[in-house]
Amino acid sequence: MKHLIFPIAIEPGDGTHAFGVVVPDIPGCHSAGDTLEEAFANAKEAIESHLDTLLDEGLPLPEPGTLQAHRDNPEFAGFAWGFVTTRNIPALKKAIRINISLPEVLVLEIDAYATARGMSRSAFLALAAEHEMAQA
Repeated sequence: MKHLIFPIAIEPGDGTHAFGVVVPDIPGCHSAGDTLEEAFANAKEAIESHLDTLLDEGLPLPEPGTLQAHRDNPEFAGFAWGFVTTRNIPALKKAIRINISLPEVLVLEIDAYATARGMSRSAFLALAAEHEMAQA
C-alpha cells in the first residue's frame, strides 16, 4: 500500500514548551509533543485523523505544496522541517470483503485481543498486516 508523505513545520521546544507541529498542506492540522519523537508521532496521528474526517465529510483532500514554497512562507520563519509518512487513509477507506481460514484457537485469541483494545477483528488483522509489512 502506498504511503503518503507530508512536510511538517516544527516550532522548537525547550524545557518549558512543547515542540509545536504545523502541517502546512492541511489547514487546521497541528499537534505538539514534549519531545521531538513525540511531536512526530502526534503529527502522524493528527494527519491521519484529519484525512479521515475530510473523507467522511465528503470534502476534498488538500493538494500538497512544495517544501520550498512552505519554507519561503514567512509564517514559518524559525521553524525546522521534517517529513511524516502516514498510512494511505483514502485507500484504507475502501474496504473489500475477503474469506480466509485460520485455526479456531487463533481466531478466538484475535477476537479477545481486538475486543480488549476496542477494535474489530478486521481492524486488528489490517493493523497486524500493516505492521508486519512495515518490518520488511
